[in-house]
Order: sequence, then C-alpha cells, then structure tokens
Amino acid sequence: MPLALLALAVGAFGIGTTEFVMMGLLPNVADDLGTSVPTAGYLVSAYALGVVIGAPLLTAVGARVPRKRMLLLLMGLFTVGNLASALAPGFGTLLAGRVLAGLPHGAFFGVGAVVAARLVREGRAARAVATMFLGLTVANIVGVPGGTALGQHLGWRATFVVVTAIGLAAMLALAALVPKLPLEHQGGVRHEIRALGNRQVVLGLLTAVFGFGGVFAVYSYLTKIMTEVTGFADSSVTWVLALFGIGMTLGTFAAGPLTDRAPRRTLYAALGSLAVLLVLFHFAAPVPWAALVLVGLIGAVGFLITTPVQMLVMRAASDAPTLASASNHSAFNMANAGGAWLGGIVIAAGWGWTSPTFVGAVLALAGLGIALVAGSLARRDSRVVARGEAVPDAAEALTHR
Repeated sequence: MPLALLALAVGAFGIGTTEFVMMGLLPNVADDLGTSVPTAGYLVSAYALGVVIGAPLLTAVGARVPRKRMLLLLMGLFTVGNLASALAPGFGTLLAGRVLAGLPHGAFFGVGAVVAARLVREGRAARAVATMFLGLTVANIVGVPGGTALGQHLGWRATFVVVTAIGLAAMLALAALVPKLPLEHQGGVRHEIRALGNRQVVLGLLTAVFGFGGVFAVYSYLTKIMTEVTGFADSSVTWVLALFGIGMTLGTFAAGPLTDRAPRRTLYAALGSLAVLLVLFHFAAPVPWAALVLVGLIGAVGFLITTPVQMLVMRAASDAPTLASASNHSAFNMANAGGAWLGGIVIAAGWGWTSPTFVGAVLALAGLGIALVAGSLARRDSRVVARGEAVPDAAEALTHR
C-alpha cells in the first residue's frame, strides 16, 4: 500500500471526526452558548450545507490546480474552519465556522479518490479509494467517541482544537507522502460541469441520495432507539455508536476488493441487504443482543454502498472525474439531511421510535431501483458499443458489471 494513501486516510479521519462529533457535543455547546439543543442542532446542518456547496464549487474552481497542491489547500481550509470553530465567541460565529469547515469536505474526497486510484496499478483502484475511506470510518470508532468524551470533560472547544491539530498533521503527511502527479489534460470548469450531465453520473448520484438516505433515516435516531426501545442506559450509547463504526470499517474493508471485481453487483447486494436489515431491526430492537448485532450489520452494509457508487461515478465521468467524484459527497450529505428529515416526520406523526426503519428500507429499495435502471442502461449501451455504434455516454460501457 503506498504511504500516500495513509496521508489521505489521516485527512479523512479528521474530516469524519469533525462531521459527526458535533452530534455528541450539542448539549455542551447549547449550555455554553446559552441556546437550546434544537437550535444547536443547526450546527450539524451548517456543516452539511458547507459540504453540499463546497464540493462542486471548490472542485470546479480548482480544476486546473495540481492534485497535491489542491489537497493541501483543501486541508488548510478545513484546519482554519475548525480553528475558527474552537475560537468562536458566539453561536453565529460558530455556525460560520462549521460551514467553513464543511466546504472542503467533498472536494477533498473527490480529489483524494482520483489521486488514490492513480497511485495503484490497474485493478486495485477501488481498494485504494476504500483505504482512504477507512479514515472516515475509523473516526466513528475512535475520533467521535474520543472527541465527545474530551468535549464533555474539558469543554467542547478542546475537541475542535484537537481536530485542528489533526488537520495540521494531515497537511504535513500530504506534503511529505503524496507524490507530485502530472496534471493530465483537463478542459477546465465547463468541461467538468458537462461531465455531471452524463446519464450514469446522474443515476449514480441519485442512488447515493436515496440508498444512503436509508442509513441516516435510522442512524440519526439510533441513540433514542437504543435507550427508549432497547433499554440501554445513556452511558452505554457511546459504545453502541462505536459498534456501528466498527461495522462501517468492516464494510469499507470488504468494499474495496468486491468493487474491483464487480461494482454493480456489489452495489445491488448492499442496497438489497440494507433494506432487509432495516426491517429486521424494527422487530429486533427490543431484544438487546439482536439489536446490537443488527447495528453492526447495518453499519457494515450501509458503508458497503459508498465505494461502488464512488467508483461507478468516477468511471462514468472518466475524462473529468474529479467534480463528479466530489459531487458524490454532496449527494451523501443530502442523504444525511434527507434521511434524518424523513425519519423525523414519522416519529413526529406518533409512529414510534423504530418507525424510521421502514422509511430507511423504502429509501434503500428506491436506491436499488435506480441502480438497477443504471445497470440496465449500461448493459444496453455496452451492446451498442460492441456493434460499433455510437452512444451518448460511451464511458457507460466501462461500468456495466
């Protein structure tokens, strides 16, 4: 494994930590800044907004910037955003700091995925991308629980000081370990934007929004499900979330080799399994051991989705993969916000804490349906290419498996 992948994983670890740790620090932030917990919840949305805006914008602006330099600039912006959060004197400035920290998220993963894929030999690109994503999943095992505990004992600002230090460490690792890759011919911003119009890219992004939305429809309310339905104490929830993170990590480990062999079949299996597991979780939630098993499995299967979607989108936009790859992370954050919103609607309607499991299952099945349509179109276009005829999106033929 190239050491450069380790540098990318360190950056991903910092990003994953700052994205999810705020959920555990909301009561501390609310008490310190004199606001309510629901109002403090806007800090989670602010980060997601930064991701959705920053992914396409920063990637398009940096289309002609060498990859290594772009990674350093993005991680620098991430570090400044977290430092601004740590020093924020009030709620409004903290909100701005969260948006600033979220801006480089999608672009970093988009550029990083392209770099990772080009650091390894043909046939191992998905493994390389999955290795970078491991930093994101490990953050949910170590970074988020550790950052939450640190914030509860030393104040929430201490958590963001540590994340700032992680950002600096990632910059040093990127500078030392990532080679200067030759800047391939690129058509600039317009060329990158046109790549988003590729039919397979659009379908891939929609698959991410709906399919991964199924994960967050449940994950957003996992704490309440485990305390109100399963009966765990509040003090045990951190370990339950760590179990979900372990599942995420195992799923990401498996995603690399499986995606290298058959990206579409891996995606189909993950989305179908996710729908089944979410329905089972509804009925198993009152049984502690069964609930814990399913929490781990949902984490694993949910994050088995990310690598195949990422690779399929990159291959479909093969002549301009960076913006498409970054936009994929905008799609995942839209899934985060949309899944949580829909799950909240059924809870507010009085259907119970486990009702988001059915919402999640429907979203996963919708994602599977979109993925199946994309696969069918890709196979059809592959046959057209084999006959020597032209198709609008010739790159689709590369992703028919």
